[in-house]
Amino acid sequence: MECFITQPVHEATIAFLNSHGVKTRYATKPDMQTVIQEIGTADAVITRDLGFDKQAIQAAPNLRIICCHGAGTNRIDVNAAYERGVLVTNTPGANSQSVAELTVGLMLASARRICEADHAVREGRWSFRYAAQGLELHGKTLGLIGFGAIAQKVATIAGKGLGMRLISWSPSVPAAVFAEHGVEQALYLEELLENADVVSVHRSGKPTDNPLIQASTLALMRPHAILINVGRGFAVNSDDLAHALQEKRLHGAALDVFQQEPPPTDTPLLQAPSLILTPHLGGTTQEALQRLALICAHQVLDALLGKKPDHLVLPPEYPQPQPGVRQ
Repeated sequence: MECFITQPVHEATIAFLNSHGVKTRYATKPDMQTVIQEIGTADAVITRDLGFDKQAIQAAPNLRIICCHGAGTNRIDVNAAYERGVLVTNTPGANSQSVAELTVGLMLASARRICEADHAVREGRWSFRYAAQGLELHGKTLGLIGFGAIAQKVATIAGKGLGMRLISWSPSVPAAVFAEHGVEQALYLEELLENADVVSVHRSGKPTDNPLIQASTLALMRPHAILINVGRGFAVNSDDLAHALQEKRLHGAALDVFQQEPPPTDTPLLQAPSLILTPHLGGTTQEALQRLALICAHQVLDALLGKKPDHLVLPPEYPQPQPGVRQ
């Protein structure tokens, strides 16, 4: 039994699989063409944000499971996998605490212009302290777009720790869930944008969806508002956000995810003021990486031993998994 791994994972994955008789092998480069060339006769795949496309699935005759090292499977061709009888799994919630903490960290960094202040000190511009004009988050309204596991943790930290008022727009979430967390339910996205001082994006979706945050929705936000996106890069139109920041229509923004990753070096986003950028590291903490690693390793082993792994991801066309089917 062999597991092919597209990108670096915590060493706990390797140790667990090897101890249970599963060989492991890394791709020599973290790109899809290399994966297609090197997948060979592997029985299992663990992939991170690289995903696993139809061509890669077709190149793997022995493949039985694709395990996503994270919750988002939008870069895995789930339909193509299930047409081949290949299971797809993910690890929902395993990194939610880490992503929630980064969300709050970016909120604070943007509100107090921490990154700009750091640069000012290093460049000898001590007078920046008089021009910084930071914002207190206490008493401000946090608007959460989406209200899954991560957003719920953000709400707890921001509400109890920072004393923020909380509202959320998430049409699929029952009203009782909002009430349980002390969060007001916004019936429309526009309602949230018009009332929030900080907008944080946590809603799932597909890359083909229209961006939730674009010129028309940015125009609804308050002039001192902060935008945070640690969810899905396709949820925010990068050019529209860069334009809004250039025109100083927002206090600031912070992005951990992008429409194209890594972002092109010529994108206007990289020149936008009052913007904090991080390289999709929301779940990159030692604790989260170890949890993700062990969940992936257990799911791979279960599938290779003929057991049903946890957290199966099914396309709409296939209401039930078809493990072991070969076509």
